[in-house]
Amino acid sequence: MTPILNADLHCHSVVSDGTLTPEDLAARAKANGVELWALTDHDEIGGQHRAAAAARAQGMAYITGTEISVTFANTTVHIVGLGFDPDDAQLARGLAATRGGRNERAQDMAAQLAQAGIHGAYEGALQFVGNPDLISRTHFARFLVESGVCKDTSEVFRKYLIEGKPGYVPHRWAGLGDAVRWITEAGGMAVIAHPARYKFTANEEYALFSEFKQHGGRGVEVVTGSHSAAEYVTYAAMALEFGLAASRGSDFHSPDESHTDLGTLPLLPGQLTPVWELLAHRIQLPPA
Repeated sequence: MTPILNADLHCHSVVSDGTLTPEDLAARAKANGVELWALTDHDEIGGQHRAAAAARAQGMAYITGTEISVTFANTTVHIVGLGFDPDDAQLARGLAATRGGRNERAQDMAAQLAQAGIHGAYEGALQFVGNPDLISRTHFARFLVESGVCKDTSEVFRKYLIEGKPGYVPHRWAGLGDAVRWITEAGGMAVIAHPARYKFTANEEYALFSEFKQHGGRGVEVVTGSHSAAEYVTYAAMALEFGLAASRGSDFHSPDESHTDLGTLPLLPGQLTPVWELLAHRIQLPPA
């Protein structure tokens, strides 16, 4: 795999909180020129075999993926896993435990929204859920748009479901070390997802990168859908400082909601080591 590659290693299907099937995502990725693809559903690997088969059918290289929610410095941080064995039992158990608290959290979110005069939110959110074990804020946001409370999901996340607003319920996720270990022991590589999103202080961010590296983490998303051009530069420098490989991914969820489509991001800066160079032995190549 060449370093200059249209790789999209971060997106979501109906198996978590996306709106497209793995098959439709594969077709969209191929149509947009993606050469190497990974489906990275939240805390779930149930779509991996479908995604790999769909990539083969599209003549596209594939690598396994997931996005694990962890709690670090009282903040939810996401760790992408790439290139792992999708049938690894320890990884599956860890993800199942991470998913376990989502339903109780969803009930608490609905209760808060009811106190704010928005009733039926839990049942409403379930209408948008492909996998009930993975009910999330995104599904509640779609309900709030569909019911006319907000005009779009951007308005939802200004007025609801965030800290200090109705419907916000924190959740204690996996530990950083646990997530990195599950991925690594399943043969994969752990990658910090969209680091600019966490709004850490400089000291907190340095601690995240340091602890991640100490646990065996090996990559960071540099070019991703929520990063600005300036942030590409910032996290390219962080990748070099910490000796991490660089990843690229749109974080695509839906044609109607995502600002960045599959395969449309700038290429990685040339001085970085792409994650796919280190995971070449884990890439599933399409039929010749």
